[in-house]
Parts: sequence; C-alpha cells; structure tokens
Amino acid sequence: MAYENIILEREEKLAVLYINRPKAMNALNKDTLLEIKDAVTAVNEDPAVELLIITGSGDKSFVAGADIAFMQNLSAMEAREFGALGQKVFRLIEAVEKPVIAAVNGFALGGGCELAMCCDFRIAASNAKFGQPEVGLGITPGFGGTQRLPRLVGPGMAKQLLYTADVINADEAFRIGLVNKVVQPEELLPEVKKIAGRILSKGQLAVRLSKAAANEGMQTDIDRAMSIEADAFGLCFATQDQKEGMTAFLEKRKANFISK
Repeated sequence: MAYENIILEREEKLAVLYINRPKAMNALNKDTLLEIKDAVTAVNEDPAVELLIITGSGDKSFVAGADIAFMQNLSAMEAREFGALGQKVFRLIEAVEKPVIAAVNGFALGGGCELAMCCDFRIAASNAKFGQPEVGLGITPGFGGTQRLPRLVGPGMAKQLLYTADVINADEAFRIGLVNKVVQPEELLPEVKKIAGRILSKGQLAVRLSKAAANEGMQTDIDRAMSIEADAFGLCFATQDQKEGMTAFLEKRKANFISK
C-alpha cells in the first residue's frame, strides 16, 4: 500500500511511523486511519521489527486531533462509523505484541491524545500540549479518550480534563502521569530511540509476554491477573532466552538473546 498521509521507516530492529499531514497539523481523517492500520499490521507481522515508535512529522504537531473539516457534516450514523474505525485502529495499536512508544512532539489533542494513549507509554517534547477538547465542539471523544484517560491518570483528573476541555502542557502531563518523561524537542527522537535500545537489548519474548500479561491483567480481577502472570512466567522457562539470560547472569557477561 502506497502511503500519502504517513511515513513508515525501518531502522534495524525498530520502525518509526510518522503521521505526515503537515497542512492539517497531522490531523486524522479516514484515509490516514486506514494507512495507520495497514502500517501497524505490517510492522506487527514483520519478524525483523521488534519495536514501533509513533510520532508526528515536523516539530509543531504530533496529531492535532481528528480532522474537523472531515467530520463537520457527518450524519450521526457516519460519525459513529468514523469513531468505530478510530477505536478499531487504536485497539490494533494497543494489541501489537511488540512494544509501541509514542514520541509526542507538539499538539496531541483529541484524536492525537487518544493515539498517544493507546501506545505502551509516552515520551513528550517540552513543547507538547495534551487535551481532549471535544466538549468545546459539542461532541465527546470518539477514539477511546473517555476510557483510556481515566485508566492512565485516574477518574477524577480525567473527568476534569474531559469536562473542561482544558489543554495541558508537557510538565503537567508528566505530573499527572500521562507521560513518562519530558525532554527538549531536539532530544525527543534520540531519547526515545535510546529507551528503545534498552528494551531491544533484553529478551524479546519476555518483553512481549510482559506486555501481554500487563494488558490482559488490567482488564480483569487480581486473582485472574495473577494466573495470567504465572502462565507467562512459566512459558519463559521453555525458551532459549531464559537459559541464555540466567547463564549470562551467573557467568557475569552480557546476554545474547536470539529468540524472535
């Protein structure tokens, strides 16, 4: 599939997906969502890629939101279908078995904030702005914002942001736990790639099992979640990575993980 609204680059074991609609501040329309879906599926199925970074082209905007010009005249049924598409694509990103990191540069509003939230974690440039401003447009978030924001920052803070449509800066996003770290804009991708390198140096089957256990466990009760963890822990002991990792530790050397 030829992409018009995104760029997908591969760099050894990682891939970088850029939302690339500079004239629209990287806003999301239907075509962009479908391209993201195709690219993320390709990354998930590519055994050579072990980690995905999602960011926006340029230094002004990660994703400024869903495309208001596209949405303005949608019927109720068309709007529901558009929202369902966004939810499906973002759930796809959330379910990618490999780590997915959001490198948030500039505006991450509405659909942009929702895109960032469906990634495993977020690193922000100091110029980043976050918010769910939909009620100011007379609508609700439609791509998962009402569900992921409370899970990330707690229901009280989430409801305040949802009801007021307030836009917060990167430091406030860090304070409430929406992002993990804030760096200068020019340091954003290098810092995210540095974190990615630390992840990629570990046993990738164990990383993926940790992600699966965390994601599934958060959707159930603690007893079932512990059983999920026990299953993942046990599976690790059937892998070459476990043997190599523990042998390397005992031999005081760096592990050479080979599993995919």
